[in-house]
This record gives sequence, structure tokens and C-alpha cells, in this order.
Amino acid sequence: MSSTAQGASSPFYTAEHAAFRDVMRRFVAKEITPFVDEWDDAGSFPRELYRKAAEVGLLGLGFPEAYGGNDGDLFMTIIASQELARCGAGGVLASLLSHTIGCPPIVNVGSEALKQRVLPPVLRGEKISALGITEPSGGSDVANLKTTARREGDHYIVNGSKTFITSGIRADFYTVAVRTGGPGPGGVSLLLIEKGTPGFTQTPLRKMGWLCSDTATLYFDNCRVPVENLVGQENQGFKAIMKNFNRERIFLAAGANGFARVCLDEALAWAKQREMFGGKLIDMQVTRHKLADMAMRIEATQAMLELLAWRVEQGEQPVGEICLLKNQATQTMAFCANEAVQIHGGAGFIRGVTVERIYREVKVNAIGGGAEEVMRDLASRQLGFYA
Repeated sequence: MSSTAQGASSPFYTAEHAAFRDVMRRFVAKEITPFVDEWDDAGSFPRELYRKAAEVGLLGLGFPEAYGGNDGDLFMTIIASQELARCGAGGVLASLLSHTIGCPPIVNVGSEALKQRVLPPVLRGEKISALGITEPSGGSDVANLKTTARREGDHYIVNGSKTFITSGIRADFYTVAVRTGGPGPGGVSLLLIEKGTPGFTQTPLRKMGWLCSDTATLYFDNCRVPVENLVGQENQGFKAIMKNFNRERIFLAAGANGFARVCLDEALAWAKQREMFGGKLIDMQVTRHKLADMAMRIEATQAMLELLAWRVEQGEQPVGEICLLKNQATQTMAFCANEAVQIHGGAGFIRGVTVERIYREVKVNAIGGGAEEVMRDLASRQLGFYA
């Protein structure tokens, strides 16, 4: 199926973008897609995949060249997200790219020493980075987090827990939100907590989807973290957390629409070969209408995605519209996954079928990176619907 994301006539994509898309498509087809069923069964994927992803420029995308990145624009990010979605396994994207949420605070506000210590090995695929924000007592309400960090000489003493943390078991570096001051956003700081720190333990979590993604609850029991591991200034962590949300949500929206397109492609291929009532499933008007409705939503979402990415590249910060984009994309994914499974019939209910996996992974996309309800409320405020 053609689209503005893939066509040469788009005003947003250059020859450089097209070359990167070709590299990514070959990488996914060779190194990921053939193995996703095996990885889902194993609940993990080989650590070697990080190094391979670094070699094709994926891990460094959007990060400064000084630390091993390649400063790719948002359209490179969209390409990466949507080409990765072709594998049909969101768990691969989540864990392989957990550094895209763990490392930006270090890039934006971290000390030079911290950047030099963390970023190069992560972008080479030698180390893994994770972000620890969500707590058992609440997720989207970041300003009211309860994990504490008390200054004691040249260390912080950390106590508390985090949950639903992607790369929570395997990561080497954890960028963790802690409370160093009073209540509310003004008391939040960020600390880099490293694997092996005494008092730091993890428990793996079993999930409905993203089966090959490493997800865990983290526990901090009097962890002593060096003061030099403070990311940015004390009590200024909330601002650093918020700073990356636009890029993260554009990436998530791109991926969701990429998975929606995979559902359409899989459903179309099935309908063309599935024999029913003396013909093919595609011969039935009801099937063609389902496919048309899927395409309509995908193309509308892609247009919104690319326009907002262009606006961000021009220096705008359309926060409200990006919140709505994320919801538009996750709802498009949900619609297309549902229709694709329906078109597949009983086959769509069997493990190992791509649309079955995507269907199970729909819900996490409507929660992660900002739940749909929170996105609507934030968009309402940003767009001036209420004070």
C-alpha cells in the first residue's frame, strides 16, 4: 500500500530519508522479523541486537554526534519507528529503544562527566539505559511521586520503588525520578542509579503483550548514590522529565500507526488468498469496506503525524496537538487490529499470527507515554478549552 510516508512525492522526506528507510527495512527484515515468535516465547531477545542496531545508526538517532549520535531529525525518527513496526512485535521496539527515554535527561541537563560516562557506551549498544518514573502508587501523576533521596555527605540515600519499567532487569543505567524536596513538582530530582548498587533489586513482570520486552518493578532500600550522579540541578527534575515528551509521543504515535498499517497489509493479504463461499474473502463488499475504513484512518493519522513533526522541526511546541495525535494514533491502531483479527477469523486468534500479537499489544499503547485520558485533559488545557 502506498502512503505519503513512503512515497517520493511527500514534501517531508529527502533522498537521505529514503536511504535511511532502506537501511532500516533491510535491518528489520534480516535481524528482527524472523525471530519475533522465538523471542516472545523466550520473553527476551539477544543483547547482541543492541550492537547491531547501533551499527545501522538506529541507537544514535537524534543524539549529539559528540557522544556517538547522528542528530537525525523527527522524520528519521518516524521512519525508524514505522520500519521497526513492520516486525509486528512492539516489545522489540520498547526494550531496544528504552534509551530514547532514559538518556534525553542526561543529554539535556546532565553534567559533561555524566554524558561522557553514559552516552557513548549506550549509543554503541554496549550498555542499556532505562527510565524510572512510574510508581506503584501512581503513573501519570509524576509530580506526586514518593521515592525519596536524602542527601548524606557526598551521597544520596534512596528509598522507594518504581514499576512498569522497560528494560527494568537488563539495564545498566537507570535515570530515576526521586523526591529531594517538598511536595509537588518543585521537589523532584533525577538520579542516575547503576546496576549493582547495594540495596537496588528488581522483580520481572509478566504482561499481556510486549512479551519479549524486559519489564520490571524496581526497589531501592537505602541505596547510596554518589552526588555526582545527580542529573541536572536538585529539585529541577520535573522540568527535565517534561522536556522529552513531545519527541517521545511523536515516536509512539508513529509506531502505533506503523502497527496499524501492518494490520492492514496482513488483512489484505489474507483476504486475497482466503477462499470462502466459492470465491475469495476480498470479493465480499463487507471485507473491502473494512479495509477501506482502515486505510482512511491510517492516512489521516499519518498526515497529522507528519504535519506536527514538521511544526516541531520549525521550532514550535504544539503540545496539545501532539497529545491528540497520540490518541488518534493509538485509536487507529486499536481499530485496525480489531478489524484485522476479524477478517482473519479463527486464524486471527492463534498465537504466531502477526495480527493476534498486535491486538494484544493495543492497550499498552493507549497507556504508555501518557494515558489517553491524561492526553485529552492536557490537550484541553493547552488548547485553551479551560483555564
